Amino acid sequence: MELIDVFSISLVVIAVFGVINHHVLKLPSTIGLLVISLSASLCVLAIDWLAPSLGIGDTVRGAIAGIDFYDTLMSVFLSFLLFAGAMHVDLEELMKRKTAIALMASLGVLISTAVAGYGFHLITGATLMTALVFGALISPTDPVAVMGLLKTVKVPKSLEVKIGGESLFNDGIGVVVFATLVAIAFPGADNHLDTTVGGIGLFLLQEAGGGAALGLLTGWIAYRLLKQIDEYVLEVIITLALVAGTYSLASALHASGPIAVVMAGLLIGNHGVRFGMSQKTREHVHDFWHLLDEVLNALLFTFIGFEVLVMDIQPQYLLAGALTIPVVLAGRALAVAAPLKMILHKETFTKGAIPVMTWGGLRGGISVALALSLPDVPDKDMIVVATYVAVVFSVLVQGLSVKWVIQRFVKP
Repeated sequence: MELIDVFSISLVVIAVFGVINHHVLKLPSTIGLLVISLSASLCVLAIDWLAPSLGIGDTVRGAIAGIDFYDTLMSVFLSFLLFAGAMHVDLEELMKRKTAIALMASLGVLISTAVAGYGFHLITGATLMTALVFGALISPTDPVAVMGLLKTVKVPKSLEVKIGGESLFNDGIGVVVFATLVAIAFPGADNHLDTTVGGIGLFLLQEAGGGAALGLLTGWIAYRLLKQIDEYVLEVIITLALVAGTYSLASALHASGPIAVVMAGLLIGNHGVRFGMSQKTREHVHDFWHLLDEVLNALLFTFIGFEVLVMDIQPQYLLAGALTIPVVLAGRALAVAAPLKMILHKETFTKGAIPVMTWGGLRGGISVALALSLPDVPDKDMIVVATYVAVVFSVLVQGLSVKWVIQRFVKP
């Protein structure tokens, strides 16, 4: 199947599913699309089981297998989704809470990785290093899911900035930690990371620090270009070029692409919008990125629902995933509570911040993509299915109940 065919079918599917959700389920868009696509996948599996001679399952699986979920998300969708999310974060408010966000996005990811990984080791019997790889890929909150969540619920501004800011940065840190642990756990796989202490330290500095520096540099160049013209079509193209160029350049320089586009998005969404664009351009740029964000979100969550068709689902894998859910939540609670308690003497926090950030820290496509990117090693299928179970629980159960959690713990 040609790429244009896949793209065309995908747009038709999300349009049809979107109409069904709008008229029947009336759920938040991304959650509704995930529910419908997952239900459609289960229907295909049921038909394939009842009437295997029809070959429907093989046909659909062939189409889904033709989409490389990891490349589609990490190389295409993620950069644009992160930039769109970062553009809407108030940099001034973010800087007021930079210590809390930085600690949760770094130390918090490490804590969660350790807790979720060790729990997975006890539950499944996987080697500790393999289990820590699972802990690393399931620990980052997905900025796509979290930013989508923040559009549907009202939370205090200070808490919204913490949730959104952390989700934008901890995925970049999480990907770096994941790559490091994969290199250590599977030394025979195709990776070139120096796993000595010095080598890992240099890798982390190059990825995180290099990504941040690159994003600020390319964002500043784009800002200077935007300031010199007043033509909204060209300015939209400049922002598109900024995202695509920054992400590709980061990959070539072995820096973190997610961190780079987040830094560029923060700069353009705040300094660039205020001082580099006219009111008309500002409206068109925001409208364009809002539309692109919604379309890519719809495609992503529909793809997540269909991924179940190409997984090797075994009962023991499903059980492992179900048993891991409370462990992942416990890791998330510690990842939020420990950094916030460390700076409690310096900052005051919104009432209920810990339970809301714990329950509102949704997992999403990034975790699934990282699991699918693992080399062909023992326990990969179990990790993929367990990750999928945790992600579906996160989006459907946590996503639909977080409003109640906010009302219960935040509102007086």
